[in-house]
Amino acid sequence: MNFEYLVLGSSSELINLGDIIATLVIFTILMLLLKKFAWGPLMGIMQQREELVASEIEAAENARKEAAKALEEQKALLKEARTEASKIIESAKKQAEAQREEIVEAARQEASRLKESAVREIETEKEKAIAALREEVVSLSVLAASKVLEKEISEEDNSALIKETIAKAGEAE
Repeated sequence: MNFEYLVLGSSSELINLGDIIATLVIFTILMLLLKKFAWGPLMGIMQQREELVASEIEAAENARKEAAKALEEQKALLKEARTEASKIIESAKKQAEAQREEIVEAARQEASRLKESAVREIETEKEKAIAALREEVVSLSVLAASKVLEKEISEEDNSALIKETIAKAGEAE
């Protein structure tokens, strides 16, 4: 009996057992060689590539988180700057209002001072005019009295007499 052929049913379907074993041995050796020389380095490259992509994804995620954090910080700083600007504007408005009130008050005081000064000056001028008028009246009265009396009285006596008369006339009014 020949073991090299396996009979499966009919004589035309003979399979060579030696060919099968040789093919299996060669396939196994080929697989071992591919695993050692091709599959291992290929898987190493693929592993490196996978790690590189994972690290780039992680770096991109970290960069995105940092950018989001920086954006939030910038928003907070902008909000703070706006708040500060608003406070500065409000403070400037209050200062301007206070200065306006001070200027208005100073103008009122100056106007009041000028008015009082003018009133005092008018009063002084009025008193001077009244005094001058009295002197004129005294002179005219002395002249008139001297003509009426036809005698000459001293200027001082006449002046005293007229002043006394004017004072009594002023009290009567």
